[in-house]
Amino acid sequence: MSEKIIIVIRSILGGLLIAIFHIQGLAQTEISSPTYGFAVMQYGGGGDWYSNPTSMPNLVKFCNEELAINVSDKVPYVSVGSAEISMYPFIHMTGHGNVVLSTSEARNLRTYLEAGGFLHISDNYGMDKYIRQEFKKVFPEYDWVEIPFEHPVYHQKFDFHQGLPKIHEHDDNPPRGFGIFHDGRLVCFYDHECDLGDGWEDYQVHRDPEEVRLLALQMGANLVQFALGGD
Repeated sequence: MSEKIIIVIRSILGGLLIAIFHIQGLAQTEISSPTYGFAVMQYGGGGDWYSNPTSMPNLVKFCNEELAINVSDKVPYVSVGSAEISMYPFIHMTGHGNVVLSTSEARNLRTYLEAGGFLHISDNYGMDKYIRQEFKKVFPEYDWVEIPFEHPVYHQKFDFHQGLPKIHEHDDNPPRGFGIFHDGRLVCFYDHECDLGDGWEDYQVHRDPEEVRLLALQMGANLVQFALGGD
């Protein structure tokens, strides 16, 4: 076999190997790409929508480990009036009050929820009157209803037979979970006198006992699993 032919064959084989490595790289990239993305809602009115910055990243990490799902570890803030909210099947909202939704923002949020999105609201203390007032702009025909303990949201991977765990004391009242149902589907879950979001934060922030933090993360995982199609 001539040297020229050998060089040509080597060149072809080299090209094939490069192509194989490229395909493998694309496949690996596709496999490792996150399946889901979650976000934190940014809203108007002056409330601290940015509070609890470590909450959602910690919940994502816990869910990826415990539920074997593939959620991006990047959790952006998205405006309630932005079309971007449609990219996220699970959106978290928190703060201490002063929530104001414009007419267009309320309409955008309703469209998101009707289309299959899920919103979790965690009252850091002070949001209640705003949530009840502003969500009348989103769903004027619905009222917040207390979620019964037998509802599936409390019985996904983790069972909470007595409803929400108590994470932080506010007014010495029991934790309560409220929801908005649209066409029979729970589209929004609101924890009150509970502070789930605080329980997801890094230990150094509130120094909650590990068993309390675990309960908060487990209930958060239930919310995520339910939002992604749990029964």
